[in-house]
Amino acid sequence: MAYPEELLSDNEQVIVHSHPHFKMLIWPVFWLIVTLAAGGWLATLTGGLAAPWHDVSLIAIGVVALILVCWLFLAPLIRWRTTHFIVTTDRLIAREGVVKRTGIDIPMTRINSVQFEHGLVDRIFGCGTLVIESASDEPLRFDDIPHVERVHTVIYREVNDNPYDDFGSAEDGRPRTRGRR
Repeated sequence: MAYPEELLSDNEQVIVHSHPHFKMLIWPVFWLIVTLAAGGWLATLTGGLAAPWHDVSLIAIGVVALILVCWLFLAPLIRWRTTHFIVTTDRLIAREGVVKRTGIDIPMTRINSVQFEHGLVDRIFGCGTLVIESASDEPLRFDDIPHVERVHTVIYREVNDNPYDDFGSAEDGRPRTRGRR
């Protein structure tokens, strides 16, 4: 899903738009499978109960399973889907939430430094944490950014606005430039 064009300023272009890495959905998918398997196993155990209790136990198992699926799977899935990390030619944008929507915009001109961190597991999955130091008091941390090294480089190049820092095309041998010159 592209970032809405009407929310961008004139001549502003989206360079990176991503959700957090899918690794944050591993545990919710695990709990979905465990909940469905446990619910199916408990439903087979109730097969020998007398007529009214069999139906009551199936309803109870279904209600508990539905609550667990909503809490352990659907809520994290919706949180993942509604979290956006966007880099444009003018600013860095982070948005998250459904009911309570929060967001931050950092102008590229206010970014002092950009760092990334990723441990072994993050490197295996191809993601990491982006640390943005701006005019604010403390650095901002954005976790589970896919291709964090590439995003780090893109932000660095946009902040420095150095056309000779980009790689040019092989045909013309000149540096490639973007948006705001």
